[in-house]
Amino acid sequence: MAPPRDRGNCGGGPASPALAFFHGRRPAELLHLRYAKFGNPCVYENKLFPWVAKVEKDWKIIRSELDRVLVRREELPNIQDISVDAKAITTDAGWKIFPLVAYGIKSEANIALCPETWRIVQKIPGLKTAMFSVFQPGKRLPPHRGPYNGVLRLHLGLLVPEHHGNLGIRIGSESRTWHEGGVLVFDDAYEHEAWNETGKPRVVLFVDFEKPLRFPANIINRMLLRLARLTPYLREGTDNLRRWERQFHGEEQDLDLKR
Repeated sequence: MAPPRDRGNCGGGPASPALAFFHGRRPAELLHLRYAKFGNPCVYENKLFPWVAKVEKDWKIIRSELDRVLVRREELPNIQDISVDAKAITTDAGWKIFPLVAYGIKSEANIALCPETWRIVQKIPGLKTAMFSVFQPGKRLPPHRGPYNGVLRLHLGLLVPEHHGNLGIRIGSESRTWHEGGVLVFDDAYEHEAWNETGKPRVVLFVDFEKPLRFPANIINRMLLRLARLTPYLREGTDNLRRWERQFHGEEQDLDLKR
C-alpha cells in the first residue's frame, strides 16, 4: 500500500490535504534525490540499515504467526480490494495481503493475531506500512513504479518455494529473488516487476519505511507522508479494510474504527 497517484483535485478544494500532497510531491521528489543519505540505488545494501539484522534474526517468529494466518489464505483480501490504486496493476486474485498498518491506519484485529510481528516491525525507523504479501502460484505483476520516492521498501522472505529462475523481482536494471529469512531493501520508485511462476505461494513481510534523507528534505518528506494519510484514496482504503475486518474477524469483533 502506497501514497495515492495523482488523479486531480476530486473536489477536495484548494486547501485540501489531497491537493497539498499532490502539489508538494513532485518538487519533493527532486529534493529527495539530492539529499538522500545513501544515494539513490535501485537496491540497497542491507548493512546500511543496522536494524535489518535484527529483523532477519527474528524471521522464524514472524513465520510462525504467518503460518496461522495462512490457514485462511483464501479469505485474505486481494490487494486491489483494499488499496484502490492497485487496480492499475492487478485485477485478479493472485496477490493477497494481510495488513497490520498502512500510513498510520492500523488493523488492530490483525495486530492482535500477530503481536510478535507487530513488536518486531515497530523497531523499524520511519515505519509506514507493514503487511504479509502473498503471491499466488502463477502471479505476475507488470512493470510499474511507485508513486512517490519518499519511502523505501523492504521484503523479508517468509515462504519461498524452490525455484529455477521462475520466481523473482526486477527493480530498474537489478534482478533479485527472495530467500527465507533474508531481507531485500529497494526503491519502488524505480520501475519494477515481480513474478511467481512456481506451483506454490510466495510470501514476504512487506514494509515501507521513510527514505533516509538529510535536512531539510527529511522534514518535508515526513510532512507529505502525513498528508498522504488524509487523501481520499487512503480514506477509501481504510473503509475497505474495515469492511473486510468485519467479515474476516466477525461482526462482533470490537474494532477501533478511529485508527
